[in-house]
Amino acid sequence: MTDNIESFSSMLRQALGTRIDPDADAYLEMVADDAVMEFPYAPSGFPTRLDGRAAIARHLERVGDMIAFDRMSEPTVHPSTDPDVVVIEFDGFGHGAATGEPYDQSYISVIRTAGGRIVRYRDYWNPLVLLRATRGAHVIDALVATEAGHE
Repeated sequence: MTDNIESFSSMLRQALGTRIDPDADAYLEMVADDAVMEFPYAPSGFPTRLDGRAAIARHLERVGDMIAFDRMSEPTVHPSTDPDVVVIEFDGFGHGAATGEPYDQSYISVIRTAGGRIVRYRDYWNPLVLLRATRGAHVIDALVATEAGHE
C-alpha cells in the first residue's frame, strides 16, 4: 500500500500546506492518533467510519489490496471560514487490483486539522466507480440496467 498512497500523501501535503507538521511526510504521519475518517457514500460492506490511526492504517491496507493507484491529480483547495477546515477536490487514477478495471474517481474531502495533524477526514466519492473497479464493470452495469428497468 505504501507505493499506492505515496502520490496521495504528496497531493495532500500540497493541499494542506502549513496546516500539517512539516516532518509528517506519509499520510499516516499526518493523521492524529485519535483521528476520525468518514466515508458518507460507502457502499454496503464497506466502512463508513474509522476511529483512530490504527483503524485507518488497517483500512488503507485493505484498499491497497483492492485498488492500485497510479496517480492523483493536482488538488483544488477551497479554504473555509474556519482556518482549521479545508475542502479539497482531486481525482485518483488507477485500476482494480483483481479485475484490471479502471478506477478513475473524483473526490471531495473535508479535512479538519489541529496541532499539525489531521483530526477528521470526511471523504466523498462515487461508490459505483469503486464497485466497477473491484467487482467488474459488467456486474455493476448489469445491476444498474436491471434497477433502471424497474421504474
